[in-house]
Amino acid sequence: MKASVRKMDAAAEFATAERCYINELSNSGDDEAASIARARVPPGVTTRWHRLDGIAERYVVVEGRGSVEVGDVPAREVAPGDVVLIPPGCRQRITNTGGADLVFLAICTPRFRAEAYVDLEA
Repeated sequence: MKASVRKMDAAAEFATAERCYINELSNSGDDEAASIARARVPPGVTTRWHRLDGIAERYVVVEGRGSVEVGDVPAREVAPGDVVLIPPGCRQRITNTGGADLVFLAICTPRFRAEAYVDLEA
């Protein structure tokens, strides 16, 4: 990893088949240890059940309210400041239960790679 400052580019946000929007804030081969993405889930939307093989993930809720399901843990309400720990290979999904966008940081270790994503509803 090299010392740097990466500015968020709001125009880089993209829609996913998972039913949320992602902006990759930091995800590159020169920092294999971790990636950080800004995820946005519109009101009333539930993301698809999925897992990440070989990658641990943490959600840090920044804005909005939601309900998260991880593994066999019953659904739990989440709000700004809450952190969700998701072990590698653990099924997960999140629902926006509020009236505004649910925004969270998705921090992956090692960094997120598309081939690790497994859609469990396919």
